[in-house]
Amino acid sequence: MAFNIATLWAMLITWLATGRPHYVSQESGQNIAFISDVGADILKPLFVVTCCITAVCFVLSLVVERYLRHSGRLMPNMRTRERVLSSLAILGSIIGGAGLILLSIFDTKRHPTLHNCFLLVFIVGVALSAIFSILEFRWISKDFQHVKRLKRSYRMKAVIAAILIALAIAFGVTLFTAANVAAVLEWTIAFGYTFYLLTFYYDLRQSKGVHKGELNADRLKESPRYRVDQAA
Repeated sequence: MAFNIATLWAMLITWLATGRPHYVSQESGQNIAFISDVGADILKPLFVVTCCITAVCFVLSLVVERYLRHSGRLMPNMRTRERVLSSLAILGSIIGGAGLILLSIFDTKRHPTLHNCFLLVFIVGVALSAIFSILEFRWISKDFQHVKRLKRSYRMKAVIAAILIALAIAFGVTLFTAANVAAVLEWTIAFGYTFYLLTFYYDLRQSKGVHKGELNADRLKESPRYRVDQAA
């Protein structure tokens, strides 16, 4: 995640330090460069590597989280629907991650149509993954209402995802009507997406010091505390 933030700052600083150049891929009258405009130029190797790392880390975060819940090192999924939502979230992350990698390879300078298609795939994939993750966390937090970290994680994800989805919709509208506004929104979404990824780091840290099977679903079903939460 730190690498992702560092790359975004490197690209932004490069664009500013070189006098805010007007790239070939920019529209006439567009004064603010898109991330993809900067990424299609001299910094393309860095852009591609960062997108690949970010995509892989996103998918792995969800896969590892799913494994830790299954192995009893995180609060478990107590019903089939949570496991289904978790699997759908992973599928969404794979789709979004593939879109992110492909949009960096097929840059806006040489393949503008493909770039925009893969950008859409990335946005839709991440949005679906976020929605399914939030729904999963919502149900888990209802089962274990005494675990404040679950509520905190669910709320952080919900707030950040809601803001990013709203910004993504605004980005889609302004992309064809106000390029400068769309560029600002794209930079904002990119930095905000990193904060969304950090919520999974917060989740995975909760497994620290927890032994395998310690939070087994069958064991927790027998606990009086779980039954109280179920009755609430």
